[in-house]
Amino acid sequence: MIRVFASSWPLFLGLLLLMIGNGVQGTLLGIRGGIEGFSTFQMSVVMSGYFVGFLFGSQIAPELIRRVGHVRVFAALGSLISAVMILYAALPDWMIWTGLRILIGFSFSGVYVTAESWLNNTSTNETRGQTLSLYMIVQVVGIISAQGLINLADPAGYLLFVIPSVLVSLAFTPILLSASPAPVFGTAKRLSFKALYDISPLGCVGMFLMGGVFAAMFGMAAVWGAQAGLSVRDISIFVAAIYIGGLLFQYPIGWLSDRMDRRRLIMFVAAFGTLGTLVAVVFNPGFVVLLGVAVVIGGVANPLYSLLLAYTNDYLQADDMAAASGGLMFINGVGAIVGPLAIGWLMSLIGPKGFFLYIAMLTGGLTLYAIWRMRRRAVVVVGEASAYTAMTQAASIVAMEPVFEAAHEQEEAGDTPGAAAAR
Repeated sequence: MIRVFASSWPLFLGLLLLMIGNGVQGTLLGIRGGIEGFSTFQMSVVMSGYFVGFLFGSQIAPELIRRVGHVRVFAALGSLISAVMILYAALPDWMIWTGLRILIGFSFSGVYVTAESWLNNTSTNETRGQTLSLYMIVQVVGIISAQGLINLADPAGYLLFVIPSVLVSLAFTPILLSASPAPVFGTAKRLSFKALYDISPLGCVGMFLMGGVFAAMFGMAAVWGAQAGLSVRDISIFVAAIYIGGLLFQYPIGWLSDRMDRRRLIMFVAAFGTLGTLVAVVFNPGFVVLLGVAVVIGGVANPLYSLLLAYTNDYLQADDMAAASGGLMFINGVGAIVGPLAIGWLMSLIGPKGFFLYIAMLTGGLTLYAIWRMRRRAVVVVGEASAYTAMTQAASIVAMEPVFEAAHEQEEAGDTPGAAAAR
């Protein structure tokens, strides 16, 4: 992995700065919205805007890249992101913020598509798996690091909006000055939503529900903290704990995924998340216990996303995997749009506990649906299952395609953990 980083460090450095900037603005808006006197419902609309833009960006960005090229799209969207981050502070109106969030979600989606294309192009078949694993780590580390920056200045001022704007502007310097040529951008095969649902009802329903959980993690967690009266420091620590949980739980759940019925594992993980989150609903825990709940939320959400992808791939041919993943990501994006609105509505009804109740309802619903699906379909033999691949919900279809190609090659060679366990 060190060799992979050394060969593509400008891209990874740029991506790290981008994720720090994105992580800062996601948390900062939740805090600043409370300072500006925005209601919980208004902030839920603002937060939903990001996912609206991200969803449409994932569909439109590939066509933009094909028409004008990677470099122009990358530079244009980067400039737009940098400008929007400054405009938040200059235009403190929740409707304007919603429009700005749509713009920034669209822009980040295009940036991710472009960056992932570059990473794919600079990787070989032997290093592609390590490259994309490092990419996922950089994404999460960037968001965790961003939470530390929140404490550098008063969120009621301008500085915390200037810092991520500068970081995003700097992020494009190492990337655009990199010697790597712009890659050829292809068109992914399409798979209809009906066909996708027929292939994997659990995958479709689960991805929609996990979109809502992702929306809670990215943005609404800070809104909850502001409504609950937490300090800026405590909110930043809480958000960081969510993503730390995602890092800690990813490997052990992935290890189990290649060795047991994935539906049963989905059921257990979702049930664990439900019980852990209900602690914050039923009781009035202290901040330390809330941090534990945050670790559970993150530790369940990210692995479940990867689990649902892997489970769906168990019923697909190798050349259909990327197309199915694109459909699942779209479903996940729709769930993420609905998520902040539903959380905001619940929080306006019952207060801060609505944040945790919503997550518990989603993971509880996934638990029950997984149990029902286990009665409707035979189990996939472990040795015949597709490989589990750790993915984050911020990744685009561009990152998915080579991952599943590499996983399929490993399966054919008999090198996956599942194949090893079968032997």
